[in-house]
Amino acid sequence: MSNASEAPTPDDGLRLMESADTGPVLAADGTPLKRSLGRALRRQKLRALMLIAPLLLFVLLTFIAPIADMLFRSVENQIVSDTLPRTVVALKDWDSTSGELPSEQIYEAAYYDIFIAAERKLHTRLGSRLNYELTGASSLFRKSGRGLDDIGEVYQDQFEDLNKAWKDGETWAQVMGSDAWLSEANSWGKSSGKLAPALELRDGIAELLPKTAESYSSFANFVRVDDGDNPASEDPWSLVYAALWQDLTSGADVSAYSGPNADLLQEAASAAQDFESISFTDGFAEIDEDWVDTPIWQTIKTYSPKYTSGYFLNSVDMKKTPDGPALRDEDQRIYGLLFKRTMFMSLVITISCIMLGYPVAWILANLPARTANLLMILVLLPFWTSLLVRTSAWKVMLQQQGVINDVLVWLGLVGDGDRLVMINNQFGTIVAMTHILLPFMILPLYSVMQTIPQTYLRAAKSLGATNWTAFWRVYFPQSVPGIGAGSILVFILAIGYYITPEIVGGTTGTFISNRIAYHISSSLNWGLAAALGAILLAVVLILYWAYDKIVGIDNVKLG
Repeated sequence: MSNASEAPTPDDGLRLMESADTGPVLAADGTPLKRSLGRALRRQKLRALMLIAPLLLFVLLTFIAPIADMLFRSVENQIVSDTLPRTVVALKDWDSTSGELPSEQIYEAAYYDIFIAAERKLHTRLGSRLNYELTGASSLFRKSGRGLDDIGEVYQDQFEDLNKAWKDGETWAQVMGSDAWLSEANSWGKSSGKLAPALELRDGIAELLPKTAESYSSFANFVRVDDGDNPASEDPWSLVYAALWQDLTSGADVSAYSGPNADLLQEAASAAQDFESISFTDGFAEIDEDWVDTPIWQTIKTYSPKYTSGYFLNSVDMKKTPDGPALRDEDQRIYGLLFKRTMFMSLVITISCIMLGYPVAWILANLPARTANLLMILVLLPFWTSLLVRTSAWKVMLQQQGVINDVLVWLGLVGDGDRLVMINNQFGTIVAMTHILLPFMILPLYSVMQTIPQTYLRAAKSLGATNWTAFWRVYFPQSVPGIGAGSILVFILAIGYYITPEIVGGTTGTFISNRIAYHISSSLNWGLAAALGAILLAVVLILYWAYDKIVGIDNVKLG
């Protein structure tokens, strides 16, 4: 009896296991199970990420990156400050609302900036940018690029008449460049396949002749990088002569200079005071009278920041002025009209697609599968034809001498002299785009209607409902998700169309997308095109958000 009472029981075993220090549970390979499971989960997530990585990269490169670039271009404005750095700094202290012309120092800064920009062929790009804001700026900068040489040549001719050595590029190189640079430059050849040595200024020359050193450095860098030549053997720009005259007449003590051609420089310093001179203001006035008027300077100052709201203001029929944003003249307000027209016509097209597509989808959903599949081919048939061909076909059919008008005249419904105008207007755009976008409405409707049991209608009728009541109160509510999906699809596609409105819309049937395409391909005003596109994107997102709040995006189904 005593042995039986002392035998271990299952409870004793459990208590023994609970009291024992067993440690962490181990996996088959001896590592803690928790760590092993975590490693396996991370490996599984990494494998899943690698599977979708190509798709993510594709979306990033083809969707996210273009949108980001568009948003950046809509505010980017670095060309003004990059092309006219001295002028932008000088204009900071000028009151653009005073009505007074800028000071001589500002004209001087503009001379140096525009001259260098003209050598680098950048002045025309700057003129095109400012021409978006001020008509005539493009031609003004083109003319200035050709005319600024005249200012520098006034001094160049006098220096060369004083001493023929000033004609020689080597003279300038010896005065401005260090001995080490001269040695490297003289031993350089194009056959080396490398750029000429970068200019290294002679010690003290930048302090003695600051404007000349800066101008010659710009010249040397241009010759070296842009032309691929050796600046030590090239004749400098006329700009450099003007800079030297300014330095010599500003009190530069050239007697302290003891480098090469010191006597030549001292001779020039003595004679420079008697040189014929021309003010930069007068020089610009001789090029074009617009330079001695305030609008061009106001425009440069207004658009000198690296980032601007000007494109967005232009896209809502406003403009950036020295006094702040202001509405454009009434005859220049076109974008508000285009946005309203785009929204209205897209809504009409969407409603037209619903009215035409709903019966077609209902018929397809209620026919036998074999017949429905055959008829579905007719719905999809337009996708097998080029969009351009379909749009051109409508142009042929809708014109006054087209098929539809000919049939109406033949039937006697309209007179030959009273043919209907159905092209190059809003009607033509609505008809053509409704035909093109109709399949995008039919397919979601058909997919949803296929899932609605026909027994619901029979049950409603058996309870005394009329055909209309059964449809309206039983069938139609269940098809609303298809209407929502089709409407979103058609509306978003419609507001972005530009080929069809361009061909059949004329002047009254075009969309805002046509204006965006114009700025991208014709006027090259990519900033304004980006701003218009950004606003259009914002409108779509707002409408999408409103639809989600009112209807609920979860209720949108494609089948």
